[in-house]
Amino acid sequence: MTAATHSTPFPQVPESADAVLDGLDPEQREAATALTGPVCVLAGAGTGKTRAITHRIAYGVRAGILQPSSVLAVTFTNRAAGEMRGRLRQLGAGGVQARTFHSAALRQLQYFWPKAVGGPLPRLVERKVQLVAEAAARCRLRLDRNELRDVTGEIEWAKVTQTVPGDYPAAVAKSHRDAPRDPAEIAQIYRMYEQLKQDRGVIDFEDVLLLTVGVLQDRHDIADQVRRQYQHFVVDEYQDVSPLQQRLLDLWLGDRDTLCVVGDASQTIYSFTGATPDHLLNFRTRHPSATVVKLVRDYRSTPQVVHLANGLLGQATGRAAEHRLELVSQRPAGPEPVYTEYGDEPAEAEGVARRIRDLVASGVSAGEIAVLYRINAQSEIYEQALADAGVPYLLRGAERFFERPEVREAVVALGGAARAGGNDSLLDDAVDLPSQVRAVLGTKGWTAAPPAGSGAVRDRWESLAALVRLGEDYERAKPGATLSDLVTELREREAAQHAPTVEGVTLASLHAAKGLEWDAVFLVGLTEGMMPITYAKTDEQIEEERRLLYVGVTRARVHLGLSWSLSRSPGGRASRRPSRFLNGLRPGSGSRAARATAGAAAGVERGPAARKRTRRGPVLCRVCGKTLTEAGEMKLMRCEDCPSDMDEALYERLREWRSHQAKDLGMPPYVVFTDKTLMAIAEAVPSNGHELAVISGVGARKLDRFGTDVLAICAGDEPGGGGVEGS
Repeated sequence: MTAATHSTPFPQVPESADAVLDGLDPEQREAATALTGPVCVLAGAGTGKTRAITHRIAYGVRAGILQPSSVLAVTFTNRAAGEMRGRLRQLGAGGVQARTFHSAALRQLQYFWPKAVGGPLPRLVERKVQLVAEAAARCRLRLDRNELRDVTGEIEWAKVTQTVPGDYPAAVAKSHRDAPRDPAEIAQIYRMYEQLKQDRGVIDFEDVLLLTVGVLQDRHDIADQVRRQYQHFVVDEYQDVSPLQQRLLDLWLGDRDTLCVVGDASQTIYSFTGATPDHLLNFRTRHPSATVVKLVRDYRSTPQVVHLANGLLGQATGRAAEHRLELVSQRPAGPEPVYTEYGDEPAEAEGVARRIRDLVASGVSAGEIAVLYRINAQSEIYEQALADAGVPYLLRGAERFFERPEVREAVVALGGAARAGGNDSLLDDAVDLPSQVRAVLGTKGWTAAPPAGSGAVRDRWESLAALVRLGEDYERAKPGATLSDLVTELREREAAQHAPTVEGVTLASLHAAKGLEWDAVFLVGLTEGMMPITYAKTDEQIEEERRLLYVGVTRARVHLGLSWSLSRSPGGRASRRPSRFLNGLRPGSGSRAARATAGAAAGVERGPAARKRTRRGPVLCRVCGKTLTEAGEMKLMRCEDCPSDMDEALYERLREWRSHQAKDLGMPPYVVFTDKTLMAIAEAVPSNGHELAVISGVGARKLDRFGTDVLAICAGDEPGGGGVEGS
């Protein structure tokens, strides 16, 4: 099957409707061909959900079942909508509307406002924070900059959950929100804010949805006109819809059921903005005849990464956890996730920077590496560490690629050179498209080698370098293409918000990383108080923090590092503890016996400062005495090439047993035990549950599930099934 990632940047348009389905796996094909009635696609991370739904739309259009202009696909970010438009264009289904909820609602509101209300649509307020500040001042309440931002967020939450000012305090109490000010004060500011907007004839972002809902509710003739226009709806990331967005969707649909939703309750991480997975979880209740398709084949991540992701959700509780998807990796085996404990935050940042530098030196592109953290305030120390290590980086959250001034200038310059053709002396020595692009962008600041340091100069160069790489990709995909062809492609991408990747290690919060992926991901600062965050108090809030970590884990394709530090600064008290979410997953944390021998010997690496502070020595090979550094070697407690005292016959019996277990459970063999763990068992030949528990890769859950069988095999008996009692 065709992988869901790393597709060619310029694929050929399929020749027919049936060709649109080529390369889809059986579940993706089922979703793509389910074109009637309500459809719910439950899609795990990395399973190709965007691929499935774009092929579904394209197949319907190319087969003549769907009219392009009658389809409205909605998602939550301009980037996701742009990616969807780009994919549909590549599949020969250009003309389908793919928009965010707000973008679609604003177009309808602008069109129907003169008819529904009269006159032009009120102006959209550009800076809501300024108006909130004025509202607070009129209420004689002083807010600092951070409080102002938080109160603005509370007003936004209230509006998307359809909470009026008078009901805000009760809604906060019911939802267990941690309000930044006294709820009564926020309600007062909220009421004054709404009054100021009305007095000045302006509306805000949330009003766009509220007013569209109001128009469609009150004017049945307008609602009928919208429903005649749009007859088929597709909603991506359905777990993130707010009550207000669901209300708008219901009005768009009317009494029809031509709806396809796609989502994963285990990736609900935006409840603080009003998102709720309830609409996804209740879809079968609302639509009993719905077709439900589950996508669980993970094309993104290695079995090792997927195993950790599944284990993380396996400990989850609550309603979303009841509907979790057990992912099955479709990729070859890769390295085990690396867990590292450091003495302090600077040591952690320096250690991560060294690992990244080594990865880049080994051939991993810097643009395929990310450092993800819980809050943005954690970024500064990693910016400094990467700069000190000479590793380029970029912060997630800058303006869109094609909106950057240097990119706008570059596209204009390329267009001018294309129009001038042979009359432009810049192109005299350029023999092909890439050399033409380099020649033109050389006048805008691009150089063959990047500038030293970081900052605005480096940011500008990275943007231009991305355009150079795109020109090289375009030449490879379309030999003989001209500069005019490339400029046309850039214009179309600009319209679709389909930006090329800028080279450099990405620094981003876990929330900002949603929807993205990299070859190597480093999850940092994984301590209690940060993951889960201190202000997560209720069970629901704790579980959302777990889902946030799950999203971070599933961003990694091959390499995954998880780290934490014992103190904030050098010399500080080592009082921090690793995140509870790693208990039972990181080596040495699965049981009391295992925890007693936790540390590098159990597979958790120690940064230099951590070893010094905890007075732990290096992990030595039990055969030759050499210091061990690789996780696999530490699992075996010996060098890979040192002679093994493993019982070969026992190892083969364990492998045969594992094969039968995997077949019975319907899962890959490595999920039962990895080869390294079986080797460690065959070398140690444990005689009781405690001896088995201390072997890295066993853990409490596997001890309970498989312990009796494994100990029976080690004793030369037939396995009887089950775990170890009283171990």
